[in-house]
Amino acid sequence: MERRVGTVSRGIRCPIIREGDDLAHIIVENVLGAAESEGFAVHDRDVVAVTESVVARAHGNYASVDAIAQDVENKLGGGTVGVIFPILSRNRFSICLKGIARGAKKIVLMLSYPSDEVGNELVSLDQLDKAGINPYSDVLDVKRYRELFGENIHPFTGVDYVRYYSDLIKSEGAEAEVIFANHPKEILAYTKKVLNCDIHSRERTKRILKENGAEVVCGMDDILTAPVDGSGCNEDYGLLGSNKSTEEAVKLFPRTGRCMELVLDIQKQILDKTGKHVEVMVYGDGAFKDPVGKIWELADPCVSVANTEGLEGTPNEVKLKYLADNDFKDLSGQALKDAISERIKEKKEDLVGDMAAQGTTPRRLTDLIGSLCDLTSGSGDKGTPVILVQGYFDNYTS
Repeated sequence: MERRVGTVSRGIRCPIIREGDDLAHIIVENVLGAAESEGFAVHDRDVVAVTESVVARAHGNYASVDAIAQDVENKLGGGTVGVIFPILSRNRFSICLKGIARGAKKIVLMLSYPSDEVGNELVSLDQLDKAGINPYSDVLDVKRYRELFGENIHPFTGVDYVRYYSDLIKSEGAEAEVIFANHPKEILAYTKKVLNCDIHSRERTKRILKENGAEVVCGMDDILTAPVDGSGCNEDYGLLGSNKSTEEAVKLFPRTGRCMELVLDIQKQILDKTGKHVEVMVYGDGAFKDPVGKIWELADPCVSVANTEGLEGTPNEVKLKYLADNDFKDLSGQALKDAISERIKEKKEDLVGDMAAQGTTPRRLTDLIGSLCDLTSGSGDKGTPVILVQGYFDNYTS
């Protein structure tokens, strides 16, 4: 019988994960248990994906605000620190800022505008146009910002982040000064010791700061790269990808090496139990943008923390509508189906530059599948930290 279903993404419910849990065992038992209870089979090249959040929790990768403060003081001197380009987030950055302020006497907070790196707006482009402000060249202080734009409340969180971050810094006993600018070198008029908090542009920012005379430059990825007084750490990403755990602690992004051990363990256990060779990944934020709020989801440093080898690379696909509208425009019905099926079977291993592949968006498989998983698992109370994706590597001929 002809298959009528292509890719299927299933959220797999699991128990609440605690530090020290045997995560590989829990994932395998719940995936296979779901298959049995729901009446589906596990196949070769299915993808088992687990969210980074429960991995970090199981591995106990946490750090206190005091640990952050100590590392910031050690690396940036404990005096006046420029903190530039943070994202506007209570969950992602506020606890980090708490630790940063605790490790300094003064924070000069430089916010990008009209929005942060992931799209949270401080002001709208229309407001900038009306005020005659050029965000590429104009540097604003808080007084000028308030005169021009007043109070701007985030539409989703109801927070005025300018006030919120200022108050948070002061609550830790540090002096706070806030400016608004988009060129990294502007902070050097205030201090030569800088912590840049941007995520995906961080290497460029560091380069510009060093070229323009900064004495000390650290990124968020340089803080807590090693344990401080027994804290968790992340050798590759530091504080990037961390989330608020409590008012005095963050959950760090899971460590790459331990994640690789996990995905290989899950793959082996499923192979031993079913004879099926599945692919496995640990995923963070998906790479997609909300069309209404204009916010990018990708606040983690990467979508895939670790994955098995079969998830490397990009899709190699032809566009069905291109073939139907061009190469086989005179065919229909079974003849059209047969012609397209044959073209798929004969496609080259590398379709770069082939017109039949235009519009197929050859992003990395891990970014595509990770985004699908992030959308499936959600960020709230679904209780499905594990996702089973089936049929992703099928095509029209499967």
